[in-house]
Amino acid sequence: MEFKCFEYFLTSIGYLCKMNLENCPLCKGEAEVFCEKPKHLFYKCTNCEGIFRPQHTFLTAEEEKAHYEKHNNDVFDERYQNFVSPIVDAILQDFNPEAKGLDFGSGTGPVISKMLKDKGYHIQNYDLFFANDLVLLKEKYNYVSCCEVMEHFHQPYKEFELLKSLILSKGKLYCKTEVFNNQKAFENWYYKDDFTHVFIYQPQTLEWIKKEFHFSNLVIKEKLIVFEN
Repeated sequence: MEFKCFEYFLTSIGYLCKMNLENCPLCKGEAEVFCEKPKHLFYKCTNCEGIFRPQHTFLTAEEEKAHYEKHNNDVFDERYQNFVSPIVDAILQDFNPEAKGLDFGSGTGPVISKMLKDKGYHIQNYDLFFANDLVLLKEKYNYVSCCEVMEHFHQPYKEFELLKSLILSKGKLYCKTEVFNNQKAFENWYYKDDFTHVFIYQPQTLEWIKKEFHFSNLVIKEKLIVFEN
């Protein structure tokens, strides 16, 4: 009798935990616990396959900004330039210098803008913490770069809705992030260890974004992701 009562208690607790799971911040789908470790809790959406941290585990805005300020983003550092080169090279291939561009989430060291401006390109910088000029978000662009930014989105649906609104017809959104594709066990994957990485994408998640926001095409080439308008 005592064992049955205890079993019922555990079942009830599990049910309550499931009931308290947040819905996916991208598609509002139901979620399930995906990774539960002492310092890392992630849920996975059963609809779009997005993997996300629950909101109660987020850093504060002040903590998040302080974390980014520790990054050594020297625009003259060749290693940093090589890191962003997949996006820069794609833009150089797809657009001429007269095209209008925006680096969304340019951070403390806007290296993409520096490299493109060195080639005569016209590009502006926007960043929530370090270049928060909201006027730039009311304009339209031929291309938008978003390098190592989308994994930081607290509200990915609203962010992609905004990004889509910034892009002109035939324009492109260039993103760079680590896509989880079962390359190793998630609990052992280094990319999840950064507490500011709150939303992780799988290929199915990116396909959901393409369909939901009516992008005409999606290209995934390792860490480079290109949405075409």
